[in-house]
Amino acid sequence: MRGAETFFIDLARLIVTWLEKQGMSPLVADIVLLVIQFICIAAIVTVNIIILIWLERKISGFIQQRLGPNRLGPWGIFQTIADAIKLLTKEDIIPSQTDKIIFRTAPIVFIVISLMLYVVIPFGDGMAIVDLNMGVLYFISVGSLGTIALLMAGWGSNNKWSLLGAMRAVAQMISYEIPLAFSLLGVIMIAGSLKMSDIIAAQNNVWFVFLQPVAFITYFIAATAELNRGPFDMPEAEQELTAGAYTEYSGMRWALFFLAEYTNLFAVSAMAAVMFFGGWQGPWLPSWLWLPIKAYIIMLVFFWLKWTLPRIRMDHLMSFSWKVLIPVTLVNLVVTGCVLQFFK
Repeated sequence: MRGAETFFIDLARLIVTWLEKQGMSPLVADIVLLVIQFICIAAIVTVNIIILIWLERKISGFIQQRLGPNRLGPWGIFQTIADAIKLLTKEDIIPSQTDKIIFRTAPIVFIVISLMLYVVIPFGDGMAIVDLNMGVLYFISVGSLGTIALLMAGWGSNNKWSLLGAMRAVAQMISYEIPLAFSLLGVIMIAGSLKMSDIIAAQNNVWFVFLQPVAFITYFIAATAELNRGPFDMPEAEQELTAGAYTEYSGMRWALFFLAEYTNLFAVSAMAAVMFFGGWQGPWLPSWLWLPIKAYIIMLVFFWLKWTLPRIRMDHLMSFSWKVLIPVTLVNLVVTGCVLQFFK
């Protein structure tokens, strides 16, 4: 089962050794290796996004008793590729009164931040690019930077609707980052580490979802709001703000925001698999298959809820975070600490 993992580790060592033989210092060789790994992640994420967009369309069609994509390729599997070509060839319109530097860089910043989350995710046994001692803290910190990109998009558009939509999206994301982080603290307390490999190893006997069910539920709800997905997709409520911060965007710049959403969706689902479902651990299959399987199952629940539940009001959305989720996560932390102290 460790054949694939050993292959990737040996390949990385081989690349570093070859670069050092070319006269590079070990530090520069390691940096080049990180760049190569980052490019590989970008390629994997791109393929994953194509699959996710097609899958969500099929699921939404099934829930709404429609066919979904069915014209381009078998079962419509080439529909996403056709949409990508269409977006790439559309005219890139930039309004004359925008702050052009901020307007142009906002979608790039958003997608780069989304890709940075994958640096610490252990895709298999020993298959994390960087297994940081504070990997969970890195994931939460980098994930919160997405609010800056959304604010850049709204501010750079020089449009009152865009700015209002961006401010509302930022308020929503900041409000739900707090219970999301609190929901992970219980797992960290039990595992005694912020390192993802240690947290996975601590679940050899029992998954943390059974020890921290309240934390998983609050994490899932907070992640849904953090991703701006239904029923919390207020930044994309067409009848209210015409997609909020994205109003002035067109073509591929517009698409980058939604590509980042799907990139974040897999990252958040993989994080849930790591923290609550044993990560890459599982019988029979290689470890590098278990994490994507678990992540895809979690994403299916995200899709199911988005196309089933109606969008809620903004005031209810904010009240739910501050008056329900945050108190619940704090109580869960207190109970977890008391139980750990009792069994110490």
